[in-house]
Amino acid sequence: MTVVETVLSHTPEPLRSVLIKHRELLKFGIVGGTTFLVDNGVWYFLKLSVLESKPTTAKAIAIIVATIASYILNREWSFRTRGGRERHHEAALFFVISGVAVVLNLIPLYASRYIFNLEVPHVTRLVQEVADFASGSIIGMLLAMFFRFWGFKKWVFPDELGKRRRDNDEDNDEDSGAEITPLRSGNQ
Repeated sequence: MTVVETVLSHTPEPLRSVLIKHRELLKFGIVGGTTFLVDNGVWYFLKLSVLESKPTTAKAIAIIVATIASYILNREWSFRTRGGRERHHEAALFFVISGVAVVLNLIPLYASRYIFNLEVPHVTRLVQEVADFASGSIIGMLLAMFFRFWGFKKWVFPDELGKRRRDNDEDNDEDSGAEITPLRSGNQ
């Protein structure tokens, strides 16, 4: 039983049905939470050390590292039943969508620092850090997340190609004699 199936088996029924219906979104959210930690860990490490005077550059590097992790996790887990393009084509589309998302993610941080001047010496260090976190890690990341989910489903991992991929997986499972146990929405 997979991690998601284990969690869903312990979830109360009204919520379980919704989560099963939106399983891809749930997986995308888990990947997003993981890459959120990667992004912020790298960002704060860079911002508080070697790139202290360049927080936007530090954020861009952190986003790139998190995006690479996101591609691997989304391709192999969140959207594994979708897609079906050649890997280099799929990866190129993923990184184009992610590149646009990086720009969306950086706009609020850039505005906070350089338009609203929420940086030392204009404000205290605490206000600067809270503004950086709110604009870069909350507002910017939410904008980018919604755009990525839409873009990934529409262009990178479209369901039309995934149907072909799922059909091939089912044919291979039948040939190997493996049993397929679908996740049931009832009590288990």
